[in-house]
Amino acid sequence: MVDEAKDIGVARAKLAWWRTEVANLFGGRPTHPVTHALEPFIAKFGLEAGLMGEIIDGMEMDLTRHRYADFASLALYCHRVAGVVGQVAARIFGYTNPRTLEYAEALGLAFQLTNIIRDVGEDARLGRVYLPADELARHGLSPEDILSLAPGSGFGTLIREQAARAKAQYERAYALLPPEDRRAQRAGLIMAAIYRTLLDEIERDGYPVMRARVSLTPIRKFWIAWKTWVTT
Repeated sequence: MVDEAKDIGVARAKLAWWRTEVANLFGGRPTHPVTHALEPFIAKFGLEAGLMGEIIDGMEMDLTRHRYADFASLALYCHRVAGVVGQVAARIFGYTNPRTLEYAEALGLAFQLTNIIRDVGEDARLGRVYLPADELARHGLSPEDILSLAPGSGFGTLIREQAARAKAQYERAYALLPPEDRRAQRAGLIMAAIYRTLLDEIERDGYPVMRARVSLTPIRKFWIAWKTWVTT
């Protein structure tokens, strides 16, 4: 809705409708086919209205906020659009140790940091810059340089620093996952292996993120998924 709507008012109205529908869902009065299908699983997987609302909050940020002053403010966005999604997914996959939810939050942040690196050029074409302004400034850059799709020489060092942060976030997430829940969380670990490989591929290609969107082939993703499944 947010990415495709040409009118902010229309996108905001649609998000407001979904806020109401989430309230209907948790009030036992869903009206949409998706929420009707989800209703039987609310209690089974311990899903919460607050988590759903936070995801919508994150989507709404993209309507009005296209710059981030520092990593702390960017981290809030990442939490809402990816960390919370990770928590919801982890509940569905199954867990016994509450620390697994911390792992899921951390892994969601790692995924979003990878997305930001991969999509720098694509986001710039939409008028969005998810690289922290203070970090841009430290390398002699500004959000306008990113929007121009031709940033200065400081961009290489900046993007390598972003990748290092993402890699550290993957390691933090892996360290948080309790051994007893690894098998239940295999689906998330498959996603992690694919995303982490994507980050390595972007690095090997020399970070061509301003002009191209690096991706893995379906067969390579399948191979990574299979290998992770059988070794977890």
